[in-house]
Amino acid sequence: MPEISKKGKHLPESPIRKLVSFADAAKAKGIHVHHLNIGQPDIHAPIEAMNVVTNSSLQLLPYGSSEGSLNYRKALTNYYLAHDISIRPEEIIVTTGASEALAFTLNSICDADDEIIIPEPFYANYNGFAAAASVKVIPVVSVFDDQFKLPSLKEIEQKITPKTRAILLCNPSNPTGYLYTEEEITALGGLALKYDLFFIVDEVYREFIHDENLSHFSVLQIPGLEENAIMIDSVSKRYSLCGARVGAMISRNKKLLATALKFAHLRLSPATYALMASEAALSAPSSYLKEVVKEYTARKNTLMAALSKIKGVRVSNPTGAFYCMVELPVKDAEKFSKWLLTDFSYENETIMFAPAAGFYSTPGYGLKEVRIGFVLNEEKLMRAAHILEKALEVYPNY
Repeated sequence: MPEISKKGKHLPESPIRKLVSFADAAKAKGIHVHHLNIGQPDIHAPIEAMNVVTNSSLQLLPYGSSEGSLNYRKALTNYYLAHDISIRPEEIIVTTGASEALAFTLNSICDADDEIIIPEPFYANYNGFAAAASVKVIPVVSVFDDQFKLPSLKEIEQKITPKTRAILLCNPSNPTGYLYTEEEITALGGLALKYDLFFIVDEVYREFIHDENLSHFSVLQIPGLEENAIMIDSVSKRYSLCGARVGAMISRNKKLLATALKFAHLRLSPATYALMASEAALSAPSSYLKEVVKEYTARKNTLMAALSKIKGVRVSNPTGAFYCMVELPVKDAEKFSKWLLTDFSYENETIMFAPAAGFYSTPGYGLKEVRIGFVLNEEKLMRAAHILEKALEVYPNY
């Protein structure tokens, strides 16, 4: 039998999706599964986005430009300008979700065995993107007791080697919900300048801030970092358009953009209907996003209150995104998460988590933690917390 590539063999499984088969089996037995494992919003997308596709009179779906339609890129520049970020259309490459933007970025700036530094825990697929590009992830641990704030610059600087090509983080963070401050982002930008590194920031959750005293600060707002800064973005979570798969890679570095465009040429062009929906979403009234953020904040508060009442459970307090990290009184959160789907139900219902060990690159970290997405309504979140409490009462904790 022909051999599979070493790269393919060692590509890590997604902790977000690896238990799906067990969830499907539970559903086949008639058990209702509350999905807290995946960041799939249940809030309706802007009606403008849905209508533009439903009412389309297109008779043909031709190829578009590899960098995405000019109209959409212009619409994006207007969106960013409203957030005090000045970008030109030619500094944007539209991608198939933020995933492709990250893949283009890593393949454009790294060669095999180069390194990128990432504070962990981090979005699990960063491990996969790095492995697919033959890049080594160098983690710097942030800790639960400090609400996962940025590790010291000294710790990060000690990780830099001649093979280091970039620093990468998600702001606000998936999976922790931590919102990095302007001071933290600026300090990392200074480190990137000092060592001539790229600074990549995934800003997909930029709108979701749960404290009115806090605000998001973009990597593209750091003066003097024009050649080093790369922003990754997407409409998926902001406008509940996950299935549209429309993201963007944004930079003022012309050489980088020209290189990334070569990778964009390989997949020809973004999907036409997805671009139409995304452009229309940007035209939605500002009240749409205000109501969305208000809803997620209410869900967060409800979930925090419910989880804090469960004996032995500790929960982080996210200030952004729509996730929190939860420490459970179990030996192995992945075994517990699987058990919830294979051996437990309460009144014919159970819950599904994303085990947190997969959000770390360092072995042995996150073993007792899960990531919970508060993407269900408040009533369902309270119900899920109640089911968790009942499960912990009977779990054998092997």
